Formats: sequence, structure tokens, C-alpha cells
Amino acid sequence: LSEGRAAPLVLLYLLGLRALVELSHRQLLSRPSTAGPRDFSAPRARGYLDNITAIGPRTVGSPGNEVLAVNYLLEQIRAIERESTDAHKLSVDIQRPTGSFSIDFLGGFTSYYANITNVIVKLEPRNGAEHAVLSNCHFDSVPNSPGASDDAVSCAVMLEILNTLSKSSEPLQHAVIFLFNGAEENILQASHGFITQHEWAKSIRAFINLEAAGVGGKELVFQTGPENPWLVQAYVVAAQHPFASVVAQEIFQSGIIPADTDFRIYRDFGNVPGIDLAFIENGYIYHTKYDTSDRILTDSIQRAGDNILSVLKYLATSDKLAKSFEYRHGNVVFFDVLGLFVLAYPARVGTIMNYITAAIAFLYLGKRVLQPKTRAVHNLKKFFTAFGLTLLSWICTLVAVLIVAAFVSLIGRSLSWYTHFYVSVFLYGTAAAAKLILVHTLAKKFFYKNVNEQYLGDIFFDASLMIWSVALAVITQMGLCSAFICTLWVAFPLLTKLMIHKEFSQKGATVKFVMMYMLGMFVPYLYMMYLSWTVFEMFTPIMGRSGSEILPDVVLAGFIVVITMILSSYFINFIYLVKSTKTTLVTLTTVFVVTLILVCSGIFFPYSSDAANPKPKRVFLQHVSRRFHDLDGNVVKSDSGIWINGFDYNGVSHITPHVPEINDSIRTPCEEQAPFCGLPWILPVHFMFRLVKNWYLPAPEIFPRSSIHFKVLSKELMPRNNVRLSFEVSGPSHMSLYVRPHEGSSLSTWSLGDGTPVASLGGDYFVFYSHGLQAAPWHFWVELTTPEKHSDGIVSLAIAAHYFFGEDQKSPQLSALLERFPSWTFSSGWSCTYDLFVF
Repeated sequence: LSEGRAAPLVLLYLLGLRALVELSHRQLLSRPSTAGPRDFSAPRARGYLDNITAIGPRTVGSPGNEVLAVNYLLEQIRAIERESTDAHKLSVDIQRPTGSFSIDFLGGFTSYYANITNVIVKLEPRNGAEHAVLSNCHFDSVPNSPGASDDAVSCAVMLEILNTLSKSSEPLQHAVIFLFNGAEENILQASHGFITQHEWAKSIRAFINLEAAGVGGKELVFQTGPENPWLVQAYVVAAQHPFASVVAQEIFQSGIIPADTDFRIYRDFGNVPGIDLAFIENGYIYHTKYDTSDRILTDSIQRAGDNILSVLKYLATSDKLAKSFEYRHGNVVFFDVLGLFVLAYPARVGTIMNYITAAIAFLYLGKRVLQPKTRAVHNLKKFFTAFGLTLLSWICTLVAVLIVAAFVSLIGRSLSWYTHFYVSVFLYGTAAAAKLILVHTLAKKFFYKNVNEQYLGDIFFDASLMIWSVALAVITQMGLCSAFICTLWVAFPLLTKLMIHKEFSQKGATVKFVMMYMLGMFVPYLYMMYLSWTVFEMFTPIMGRSGSEILPDVVLAGFIVVITMILSSYFINFIYLVKSTKTTLVTLTTVFVVTLILVCSGIFFPYSSDAANPKPKRVFLQHVSRRFHDLDGNVVKSDSGIWINGFDYNGVSHITPHVPEINDSIRTPCEEQAPFCGLPWILPVHFMFRLVKNWYLPAPEIFPRSSIHFKVLSKELMPRNNVRLSFEVSGPSHMSLYVRPHEGSSLSTWSLGDGTPVASLGGDYFVFYSHGLQAAPWHFWVELTTPEKHSDGIVSLAIAAHYFFGEDQKSPQLSALLERFPSWTFSSGWSCTYDLFVF
């Protein structure tokens, strides 16, 4: 078998699989709409979407969110109610809850909310219903974003589903509750207020949560349960255009993606099972000003509407909904096949299948190695040598490519692939493939000199099979449902080997053998490329908002190496079957070197302001006025400046030429004596950012019209030498509270959450506060255990007030600075004050 035939065949094979994957993703969105009078209408839903986003950014506490969006929703709901049939009863409620809870998201913090808004609709049979299924969206948005995909489109879809169901003459068996929640972007506050306080919440037996991690595209089911396999089966049966993956579920729940959804609240605080789905396409403009309604395809809305309407109708007429807790037995393995259908089966069945597959593979390998008995020791030695060489080639490849990625990062060329994704494939993919081939070529030339080529091809195939079989057994033992991928990579190659065993052993293998071999591997290779496409579609944009602590090139290079190792695992044996790998190595090395030179030259600019497909750099700016008080309440230090954070590893290095005063002379200093370095973090994400990549540009002091008022109500001596401090705070809709007990003191309890303080990473305590349009002053207390001597106080407490909208949002200096930022940035800015006190 010559290299001239093998390499092009393998390349064409992989390119063909990639084309199939791309075609399948496009087909998911190109299904024609045939909406009838009682079906979901995407054009009508688009009308709702356009009207919601026309309000503008809908930050919690703003008139846009609390008045305009709420009034629009109520207006549409009342119009739907007027046209509903007699088969249904429609009830509407406005909830404005106040509450508090702790969560381990983003390193752990406590959330407090007051008078936030929920719009809730219950559609039920005319005679009422005891049980209900919940559909959840949120109409609020992050500051400075119209929030079309996150999450206005989901609310538009829900309005149209409510309209469609209410006009049906067929009565439902159970109620459907539509929650339009008004404070999700404030870290899941509104869903907590609903599920823990609203009377309708007691009837909910399952939920569907509609979210976004991108702008439009396909909606991916990425979380289900906990347990309750029947919910997945409901999606499998009902969804018209399925797109689901247990792999996405296990990746998301691992915590490596810095995001969370209302799914967690319903699961942890309501003990309700559900389905979590989200749009994942084009995450580059998620949470930016570019998240506009015109970027969401009508086909995408139709697809989401068809799916969610079908699943809701199925659940609302299911006998299992009323007894959902009786069906809570284990997890489920689920994955779609090219968007055509979903395979789902109980995890316990998957465990049995996995162990049986692994056992068969081990039996086959044992027979191969131990027979004939006279050569068992020799065969074992050769087999484990090949096994070790394969692992060594993977380790060498990973180390080499990560060194390249680290080098690219250190010279300031990180994210060169952010706008041009193919650059990462040409840079890291070719390096990985070349390194793998080189290691085995050297082994063949020097270690396996004069050894039969067919024998080597055979034994390295078996070595790869052994690696996958071990991985299958280990991952199954860990209880991960994603082990089904290993099953594919054990079962199909083993069947292929058994089917073409004679061709494997035949000297001078032909193109026919290669074609038969690749045909047998078609299923695992196609699925792996389909899955990889989805993973990269989600992860690549996340690298642009993952903070300055993570090297995105190292992360992406690692992903590419892993995918290369997986895809090459059963092609390694071809290196030993071909006569030479020189041409392939030279080609791969040339592509790698040329790409590396181009990357180092800076020709690939990371960001794009292309109107049709922008990939902006995210920058956050806060005009801050800080005051530090001593134990007697005197101001011992004050300053004011514009605090600048670049949300990716590059910091603001690309912006400095446009705004030269942002330079190394204004690096942000850490106030060591203050919690969270004395900086007004809106959320406890300090661990994601290095202060050396923060800037503090001096600016005049700001004087907000709606300033914060902080008052100490009382200081009480409690039993066991404890001290309780009570406070009253009033201010804007968003505030952050930071607490640091002094040495020898400890925070034992407080009036927030469940009473048990939850420390953030680093040991300080963080409280996120928000309120709706009007709220009473915030009262809270903290109780500390104190040492006998505490002349320097027992606790430092700081509070920051954030102005996300209205006349106080941007100072003249902040507005002028924002205008100077280049067009390829998304710069979100607001004003805030910071006060530190010692008690």
C-alpha cells in the first residue's frame, strides 16, 4: 500500500464526513414551514420578538423591564385570552417576590432580591387541573444588549405556543404554566422567587426551560432530569426536529462552562425534573449589542416552536406527569443522530451494554495475544510495546502542541483563530497530525526495523482497540453516560476487524482493503465529527469571554489534539502499512510552519466588526468613585477612575493603540486590606481575571443622583462572645456587598440565604443584590465570633452601587472614552460607587 494512495483516501474520507456533518446541521434549519391555523406560526412569533426587542435593553429595575416589557406581555396575553376557546381556562398573575438564597456558581455567593417581577399564565382545562407542566423563559436582558436570543425569542415562542394551545378545541389533561420571568440575568433570581413562593409552583411536576448560549440556530437539549428517563422519552417521541446530547449535559454540569440556567433553581430548590434547551449558534455576539431580532432566522423560530409545542402538548396529556416521582429511576443515555432522530435508553442498560462490549473486546484481544501458547510471552511483549508507543505518541503530541499554543500566547498572538477558525486547524491540527505520524514513523524505522508490515498494522490496531476498551470500562465505572462514545469506538472497529480479517493479514493490502476498512469505521467517525462540530461551535466563542486567567489557545489546542488522537486512533496502523510517510509529513509540516509564521506576524487579527457576522472583543468599563473608611468612620483614602476589564486573555493590548492613555502606568492596584482587592465586582469573578490585565484610568469623581445610603442600625453583643451588626441600605437596583472577617474573627451566621454564610473563592463573602422598580430599604444583619482583643476591628464590609441604566449610567468622561473604542469591540460601561467600612 503506497502513501500516494492511502493519504488521499483518508483525507477524502474525513472531508466527506465533514461535508455530511455540515449538510446535516444545515438541514436542521431548512425544514419548510407549513403552519396551519392551529399550528405554531413563526411569523407571528417574530412579531412578538420584534416588539419585545424594540423596547431596548431590559435590565432588572429599569422601566424597560419592569413596565414596558411587562405591559406588552400582559397586552398580548389578554388578546390571546379573548380569542381562546371554551375548552380552556386562562389565568394571569403578576408576582413580585422578595427573597434570598446561596449558590455555588462562580466560586460561591449569596443572592438577595426585592420586588422583582414575574408574569405568570396558567392554561388549564375548564374544570381545573391538579398537576401542571411549566414552560420558562426570561424577558430581562443584560445591560446594553437588546437580548433577542437571550431570551426574548424564547418568550416570543412561548406567547405563540400559548396562543396556539388556547385556540385548540381539544382540552388538556393537565395545566400548562407559562412563566415569563423578569430576573434571570441577575443570576436566576426570578425563578427562585417563583418556585419557592408562588402557590402555583406546588402543582408543577415537570418543566421545560428555554435558554440561549448563542444567537439563533438550533436549540440543543443539554440537560435533563435529574433522573426521570420518561422526560427524555417524551422529547424523543414528541420533538419534530430533535437535537440533544448527554455529552453536552455532562460537559455543562462539570462546571467548565462559566454559565448556569434556571434549570438549577427548579432542580435544587423545587425538586422538579425538567428539560433544559438553548440556542447555541453564533455565541460570538451573545450578550452584546449585536443580539438583535434580525439575526434570528424565521426557520429557527419555527423549528423551536414546533419542538416545544409538541413536547408541551405531549406532557400536558401524559398520564406519567401526574406521577412523575414514581418514574424517577436512574439517568438516561441520549443523543441525536445527525438531527434525524434521538436514541435514548436507561443508563443502567447502557452500563450493561458497555461492560459486555468491553468484555468481548478483552476476550478477543486475549485470544489474539495468548495464542498460540508457545508465543504468548513474545506476543504480550509486542502488544504492550505497541500499546505503550501509542500512548507515548499521544503524550508527545499533546505536549508539543501545547508548547506551540503557549508560545503563541506569550508573544501576544492569542486568539488569532477567533475570527478565522480554520487557522486553529491549520496550526494545531497539522502539528498534532504531523507529530503523531513522526513518532510512529521513527518507531517503524528504528525500533521495528525489518518487522513484517502486516504484523505491525495488526498489532497497532489491537493496541488502539485495547486503549478504547480500557477507556470504556473506566468511564462506565465512573458513571458517565458519555461512555456510549467509547462503545461505538470499540464495537464497530472490532466488527470491522472480524469482517475483513483475511484482508488484514494479506500481504500487500490494496485500495479495496482501505475502502472496506473505512466503510466499517463509518459510524464512529461520522458521529465523532458531528459531535466535535457541535462542541467547537459552543466552545470557540466562549474563549472570547472566559477571562484573562485562561489561555484560550492552550484550551483550544488541547481540544484539537484530543480530537486528532481520537480520529487517528484506528489510522495509526496505516503508518506501518504504507511504504513511506515522507510526503504526508512534509505537507503537514509545511502547512504548520507557514501558518505559524503568519500567526506570529499578526496577519490574523482576532476580532471582526463585519456587520453581517461580527466577532467583537468584549470590554467592560466602570467609572468608579471609591471611599475607604477607618474604624472611626473617617475617610482615610478616596479616589476615582475608570476601571477597565478586557474579557479575554489579550486584555486591552489591541485597544491601546487607539486609546494610548490605557498603558502599563495605570495598572489596577490591589487593596490588600479590603475584600476582593477593594474593587467593585458586580459578580465574584475575580478569579477569572489577573489584575495585571486590569487598568484604572484616573477620572473625576462621580455624584449619582440616586446615591446609596448605608446605615448601621445596631451593634449587639450576643451569647458566646458573638457580635451582631444590623444594617440598612437603600440605593440603585443593583448593589454588591463584600464581607471580610478580620484575623481571629469568623462569620458565624447572617440573615441571608438559609442563614449559613457561603464564602467565595479566596475566603471573602459576596452578596449580589437587586430590586425592581420600587423596594423598601434592604435590612440585613451579620453575626461574628470575635477574639478577646480586636483593636483593629472585627470585620471589613464594603458595598458597591452599580448604575446600569438611566441618567446615572454613564458620566461624560465614560461616554467620551467609549466613543474612542474601535468598532470591533463591544464595550459595555456603567458608573458605580464603592464604600469600605471597618467595624
